[in-house]
Amino acid sequence: MQRFPSMIRLALFAAAGLLLQACGESTETAAPAAESAAQTQSAEPAAVAAPASELAPIRVSGSYWIELSPVLVAANSFYPEQLMVGEGGITRINSGEADLATNAETQLLRESIVNNPDLRIIMTVTESFYRLVARKSAGITTLADLKGKRVMTPANTSANYYLAAMLRTVGLSDEDVTIVPLPMQNGDQTGMDQMSDALARGEVDAISIWEPEPEDAIRQLGDDAIVFQDKSVYREVFNLHARAPDLADPAKRRSIVEFVRAVAKASAALKENPQTYWPHISSITGFTEEEIAMGWPEMQFPVRIIPDMLDVLVEEEPWVAKLQQREPRSREQLAELIDYSVLEEALATQL
Repeated sequence: MQRFPSMIRLALFAAAGLLLQACGESTETAAPAAESAAQTQSAEPAAVAAPASELAPIRVSGSYWIELSPVLVAANSFYPEQLMVGEGGITRINSGEADLATNAETQLLRESIVNNPDLRIIMTVTESFYRLVARKSAGITTLADLKGKRVMTPANTSANYYLAAMLRTVGLSDEDVTIVPLPMQNGDQTGMDQMSDALARGEVDAISIWEPEPEDAIRQLGDDAIVFQDKSVYREVFNLHARAPDLADPAKRRSIVEFVRAVAKASAALKENPQTYWPHISSITGFTEEEIAMGWPEMQFPVRIIPDMLDVLVEEEPWVAKLQQREPRSREQLAELIDYSVLEEALATQL
């Protein structure tokens, strides 16, 4: 699968970054310059203007995947001031380059123990349902057949955890398969962009990754594809995060609450008429509208913090702790990573 040419994307990032510097704003990794055009020319509903002095400035960041869609739409169409969403997860909060950032719960568990115990989940933006795609011609007809096979997945990520969780259901672990690292960048294609191609060429036997790569693999393999998915075993919980000290600051908190309210409105709009917003999402993420449509059925936008959020953290913590060679945290310690108050405040005044 080929996204927008990477060199063009990098050039656009640089141009946007220079523009931000000229305006005296944050120099976090910026969205492509195409975002600026989309913000003024998008077919999305225009945001209601508000005096800049009413809200303290905030910086928002997120990895450019389809899961980020509600955040992108919120920043462009529903927050009182249009915001540029920089690229990057909660490491941007840790580096001081963002006030809000998205990531899967796996990365929160990693970063909060090492770099920032003040990280807090304040909203679930997207639930994303993963799929393992394998080749029947590799002798795979059941999950158990993955034993000894070559599986490509990005290490130490939610996709890696999904593989481990699925293997556990048949008495295996990720140590029972050969984990194949992502390919090096090849021209315009990143390593993740090449996963489905590597599977189709027979270089690996299965892949574990988020959308739209699984759907692309299924289409390339045709009748040779076999898909393993169990939504009860795992789904990525793609959350919005902030720092506890910022949530305690009245001015900063007001802006954060307003942005969470904007994400709630954006989520409702995406549920009602998603295609309206795909051109803007495409302009930021680099995925084509066709690729967004491919991955869309595997997404849900719950707005609330999912009811079993703490259970998810407790279940995943031992796996992350093993990777980091440390002791798992207790349920009580993990509970401190969730702050329900921001969402409650935002939805209490939701129109």
